[in-house]
Amino acid sequence: MTELNAETTRRAIVEHTRRLAEAAAAAGPDAAVPTAPKWTVTDLVAHLGQTQHWVAEIIERRITDPTRLPTEMAVLPTDPREWQAWLTESAQRVADACSDDALEAPVFNAAGDERSGAQFWLVTMLNEAVVHGFDAAIAADRPAEVDADIAAALISNHLRMLTSPTWEMQRPESAHAIRGTGQTLQWQATDTTDAWLIERHPDGATWQPGTRQADVTVTGPAGSLFQVLIRRLPLTDPATTDISVDGDLDLARHWLGNTAHVSD
Repeated sequence: MTELNAETTRRAIVEHTRRLAEAAAAAGPDAAVPTAPKWTVTDLVAHLGQTQHWVAEIIERRITDPTRLPTEMAVLPTDPREWQAWLTESAQRVADACSDDALEAPVFNAAGDERSGAQFWLVTMLNEAVVHGFDAAIAADRPAEVDADIAAALISNHLRMLTSPTWEMQRPESAHAIRGTGQTLQWQATDTTDAWLIERHPDGATWQPGTRQADVTVTGPAGSLFQVLIRRLPLTDPATTDISVDGDLDLARHWLGNTAHVSD
């Protein structure tokens, strides 16, 4: 499976935050965000910058107790002309906080999985910058782009979150909906060597890398697959010519309809 090293991930956080800032400036602060209907571009910028500052503080302070998480959020500048500098600062702060030393330090991990806290937050902050960068690009009527290796790593992270120990606590309706009786879904990238196989069991869904015969297989470039999985791109659409679906389309639609992340 495609894995990103820490330095590549840190650089990508800064780069995708920069792209979001540019798209936000092009769209304007009051522009609606079609892929996040309750938000304007102002809300989008505030969410990303505040989240990056919040996570940076968690890691800088080496917080391990969830009852001691920060309760105050960074303040968004009122002048949109200051947003790019503010986002540059927040992105660099969280990238710096996720230093190589911090990746091994005890820090709260909201997924409750085997990763260190800083490892969890590092890829989560990349996910936030890329996903909401898509939102800003769509609001500005710009292409939503991501490199194939980053998209592939984020697909793995997406599935890791949906099958993490804490997902049922965060989103019980989702965790229950994606249970099953052995149904299988496969996502296969055409521009990397990655493939992801999901199995739905009575006690929960699991995933593993690799390919095999599945009830439904969705194939396409990693970037398009990721956008489909996070519901920024429709699964079946005349304009979506690089995605193909072989097998039980309703099974794929059911999975997508029940797997939104909390921040979506």
